[in-house]
Amino acid sequence: MTAVVDDIGSSGTEFLTEERLAIQAMAREFATKEVLPVANELDPVKGDIPMELRRKMADLGFFGVLIPEQYGGLGLGVFEYAVIVEELARAWMSVSSLIARGQQFTAGFTEEQRRKYLPRMATGDFLSAFALSEPDAGSDVAALSTRAARDADGWRINGQKMWCTFADGADYLQVFARTAPLDREHRSRGISCFIMPKPRGELPEGVTGTPVRKIGYHGWRTWELSFDNAYAAADALVGPEGEGFKVAMGDLETARIHTAARAIGVARGALEDSISYVQQRVQFGRPIGDNQAIRFKIAHMATEVEAARSLMYRICAAVDAGKSSTVEASMVKYFATEMAERVTSEALQIHGGAGYTTDFAVERHWRDAKLTKIFEGTSEIQLKIISDSILGRQAR
Repeated sequence: MTAVVDDIGSSGTEFLTEERLAIQAMAREFATKEVLPVANELDPVKGDIPMELRRKMADLGFFGVLIPEQYGGLGLGVFEYAVIVEELARAWMSVSSLIARGQQFTAGFTEEQRRKYLPRMATGDFLSAFALSEPDAGSDVAALSTRAARDADGWRINGQKMWCTFADGADYLQVFARTAPLDREHRSRGISCFIMPKPRGELPEGVTGTPVRKIGYHGWRTWELSFDNAYAAADALVGPEGEGFKVAMGDLETARIHTAARAIGVARGALEDSISYVQQRVQFGRPIGDNQAIRFKIAHMATEVEAARSLMYRICAAVDAGKSSTVEASMVKYFATEMAERVTSEALQIHGGAGYTTDFAVERHWRDAKLTKIFEGTSEIQLKIISDSILGRQAR
């Protein structure tokens, strides 16, 4: 059982132009009619996001929201991107994540790479899997040890990667590896980024993998990968050699806003499902929504969702205006994801025993909300970034 209700509150009225409202309505209708039924059917059985759904997303331009029009994209801003992401995440967070696979972490592309790849990304025909984290390099990205060595006409990559979602279904891997010995005084130096095109549905030659046994984020698989002399072409470098860390960090404003939007969408789903449930569930002769304790829970959940969205809208507007918002992006990522965990947990409590089954979508929202606090930089990393901006960085 799941429901979609009108927005609670009125956040963003000063930001939501007629064009943005039209985009929101379009994305909401698509999410409600196309994504939500698929999510309710496939997530409980860990089924894959269907190709037909991906084609429909491509037809609406979702894979090219941020890609300039000259390369076949919509050429819109982070604000419009966040609006679309929230609507998709309200239905299924994995689908809202899929659209990032063609339009984020491309800042390091050369003009030749942009002309070659961006038009295909905008149509959903060239989607990525991000191979950055390793067993001993999660939040501490600079600790990565995967190596890339020059070969006669390219590079050979060796090492281990973790948490590579969509490695099998993607059209290329974006791989980060050391191309210079570790400098312990400047650990982020000497890391390079490579594009490894591959057949969709397979891993590249020289790469083997094992799916991670995760508790949520279903619809696609997340992999542990082993690189054994895997080949990358000479022109596969993204950004200058040795500056891959900048490529990985260069799009984090957008990435963290994207995660905030996902968290808000998931929390909104939990809130809307709870509103529907408390009006239908009868105990002691009346709907449980008549009980003040339940009504106050709903009020608190709605307030938290509203506050997170308002903060996100303000930061999106700043980013689109060209203002550096690194710290603010960390703030909204932290605030929205912590909020989502609280709201979805409260929603499950409202559903009682029914919420602890896969018959109701609230357990999906609960599982996926937890992940938003972990990827794109954990809540603890966001707090470090924010506190360092206020108090200065701690001495090593």
